[in-house]
Amino acid sequence: MEIQNFFINSEIPAQDADPGVKRKVLAYHENLMVCELTFQTGAVGKLHTHAHEQCTYIISGKFEFDIGGKKMILGPGDSTYKQSGIVHGSVCLEEGKLIDIFTPMRKDFL
Repeated sequence: MEIQNFFINSEIPAQDADPGVKRKVLAYHENLMVCELTFQTGAVGKLHTHAHEQCTYIISGKFEFDIGGKKMILGPGDSTYKQSGIVHGSVCLEEGKLIDIFTPMRKDFL
C-alpha cells in the first residue's frame, strides 16, 4: 500500500454509515485509521463487534455508549476504548461529532 501523508477534510466525501450517521475516513494506513462521524439526534450506532481496537473521542454533542453491556453518557472532551471483540454501540442524545481511531485500519470502510 502506497503511503499517503496528507488528507484534506474538505476533499473527503461523507458516506452514510447508519441512518442519521455520516462517516469520513480522515487518514489511514495499514495499522491505523482515523474517522470523523457526524450524528443527528436520535441516530444509533447499532451494537456490533469487530476484531479492531477502537478509541472514540467526542468533539461535540451528547452520546450514550454501551460497551460490553455497561452504559454511560459522554460529551465533549470525553473518550472511550473498545478492545477487540467487545460488543459496543451508541445512541446520539444531542447532535454531535466523534473521532474514531482504529488499529489496524478498517478495510471495510474503504
